[in-house]
Amino acid sequence: MQLTEKNTWHQVETLVVLKSFLIWSFTLTVCLLVIGFPLIVLMMTVGALLAVILHSVLPVSSVLLVAGSMISLNLLAVFIGAGLLTAKGIHPQEVSWLRWLHGEDKPANISVYASCPLTCELSRS
Repeated sequence: MQLTEKNTWHQVETLVVLKSFLIWSFTLTVCLLVIGFPLIVLMMTVGALLAVILHSVLPVSSVLLVAGSMISLNLLAVFIGAGLLTAKGIHPQEVSWLRWLHGEDKPANISVYASCPLTCELSRS
């Protein structure tokens, strides 16, 4: 009886860690694509130049080699970051700037209309 209880608790803990890792990897991938777009453009420019340079040495597989290495380096960076955040015990629910991930909305400003003194009291009730 005790063995199954310990095993169930361990499975739940493993699922929480796996969920945290997957959410972190998704979040870091989105941040890399959206916020890091200039960095991606710079990496692709360097990659294109590197593929042209390598074309004289490896005529068939230079583009495949460069594209594969750049994609794998980006994925490796995202997974290492997600692994470090998960290993440190930082859960996505604890991070304040991840409100968009949980569906919570915090408006930056509240609109005030000319008729607000007359109608604002009614909308709050």
